[in-house]
Amino acid sequence: MEDEFAEYDQQISSYTTMFLVHTPQSGASLMLVEAGLTAAMVAVAFCAPRRAVASFRRVERTLSDLACRKRLAVAIPGIAMVLLRLVMLPLVPIPLPFLPDDFSFLLASDTFASGRLTNPTPPMWVHFESIHITMNPTYISMYFPAQGLAMAAGKVIFGHPWFGILLSGALFCSALCWMLQAWLPPAWALLGAMLAVVRLGLFSYWINTYAGGGMIAALGGALILGAFPRYMRTPRVREGTLLAMGIVLLLLSRPYEGMLLCMPLAVVFVRWFIRKSDSVRQLALRSAALPILLLVAAGSWLAYYDYRAFGDPLTLPYTVDRNTYAITPYYVWQHANPEPNYHHAALRNFYRQNELTVYEEIRKPLGFVLATLVKIVMQLVFFAGVALLLPLLMLEHAMKDRRIRLLVVCALILVPGILIEIFLIPHYIAPFTVIFYAIGLQCMRHLRVWRPWGRPVGLALVRGCVAICLAMVAIRLAATPLHLATAAWPNPNSCGIVAEPQGTERAAIQKVLANTPGKQLVLVRYAEGHKPIEEWVYNAPDIDASKVIWARDMDTASNAELIRYYHDRNVWLVQPDLETGRLSPYPGTKPTTASMNLSNAGTIVNALSESVTAKMSLPQSDSPLGTQNAAWKSPLQAAGRGGAD
Repeated sequence: MEDEFAEYDQQISSYTTMFLVHTPQSGASLMLVEAGLTAAMVAVAFCAPRRAVASFRRVERTLSDLACRKRLAVAIPGIAMVLLRLVMLPLVPIPLPFLPDDFSFLLASDTFASGRLTNPTPPMWVHFESIHITMNPTYISMYFPAQGLAMAAGKVIFGHPWFGILLSGALFCSALCWMLQAWLPPAWALLGAMLAVVRLGLFSYWINTYAGGGMIAALGGALILGAFPRYMRTPRVREGTLLAMGIVLLLLSRPYEGMLLCMPLAVVFVRWFIRKSDSVRQLALRSAALPILLLVAAGSWLAYYDYRAFGDPLTLPYTVDRNTYAITPYYVWQHANPEPNYHHAALRNFYRQNELTVYEEIRKPLGFVLATLVKIVMQLVFFAGVALLLPLLMLEHAMKDRRIRLLVVCALILVPGILIEIFLIPHYIAPFTVIFYAIGLQCMRHLRVWRPWGRPVGLALVRGCVAICLAMVAIRLAATPLHLATAAWPNPNSCGIVAEPQGTERAAIQKVLANTPGKQLVLVRYAEGHKPIEEWVYNAPDIDASKVIWARDMDTASNAELIRYYHDRNVWLVQPDLETGRLSPYPGTKPTTASMNLSNAGTIVNALSESVTAKMSLPQSDSPLGTQNAAWKSPLQAAGRGGAD
């Protein structure tokens, strides 16, 4: 028993270190800096509150004037997010894919952009198996299609899938303002949306990776909770349609969490419908025709997609892939599945080390308590950081307010819904983002009028929180020259912030091979102890037509069969876990002139040293996974200056 407690003490210590990490090489962490600024702000607010609030009056008057023009106020957050994120591109470029989820969503995006719903299983599919990608009955992402559709739109319209995520984020920020206008005074609605721009729209993994679809799901929640109170005041087709659109987005992205969100709303609506007069009920029924048609069409399309991708209209995404590869179930009361017969050690390690160990710990009483605490802390840190935790001191007062009572009920229903899940990442609860902001803003309103000893301490605290959020934008952008630690997502101490380029090594090799004459086949060989989440084997939808194919190194006979099938390709061996010599001709194959030139060590070292430059300058090829739009280059890249990851 003492050993078990010692194990949990060690885990708690490691989680504490995550947020306050300090190393001589990197300096203080961003979390520690934000905590320090918050502590200093609290001291000033209590010692000199009147001096602290004086400079904010003009800004607040301007904000209030803009907020009164509600349509303009709705447009401002979305436009601001797009402009700020584009201006930041020289410092925070278009992200490279580096996580299994990134490549899975990119596969869906490229498939949809090509006009297909799915792809046939490739002939040598065992070599191409990868995390979160379904190979049978068809070759497609395991995820729900909303994020892939948004990214496909970005690729078709703007030439790159990331712009679909950027547009989704802008729509969410504007929809958040519109939603908050239905629940809070206009100035607070605009403030909340601008805080979302700063907290989520510039640095979070929702915008700086391709994973999760957080912006899409958050947009769905904003449409639902913005349209619902307006529809109940006056049933109209416009509000009903927006409500249905929000439900559709959640159906296609996060249906479980969407169900948790819609359940209390459905109860309230039925109660409202029964109590209203006949004329109001008839108006509601007439205005519901188009929204119902939209819901039926979306449900039918999803069923057809499931039929094409997974062979059955009632087989939802996730199901086939999880049944094929996963040992760990979804919920804490479920038993683990039998271990499949994996073809590759990397997949086995992922599903055992990254998932099964978590499941085994959370099934223990102490493990469940610790996991619950970690879930709460991680979500608070992601959505609020440190500075925005202060207003939660007024949470008890906010939860008693009639104005947001329904939102509080929705949040309370979410709690047991997420506690029974094994895993919890912030994008899982993205549909509830608008609720978190509404409750947080209501806490800020209570804190603002707090006057201990007759002094405006609460007002100073609220203004200080906002000022720190703005200051952290500049600090995050200057993190590298200031030697501040910025952990790599998905490491938990990154707090969901992605500020440093990742995935550059694979992209650099992809760039070199894409510019090499002829077609290329790359076999990836991992060393023992390779981190499963650092996966390199991903391909475009049409694998056989790709310029560069990435495959798993297997036994000699299987590799020989693969090489015979792709007999017209140069064959390479990549060993990601080596410090040098990662790319070399595959042993036993006849090198071509191009491969002999490319195997020069200096060429490969230079390619890897320019990995950050490759982030923005990789040419478009028939294998978009790992390539970027060559039109977007920073001034440093234009000058030929790169850096190490």
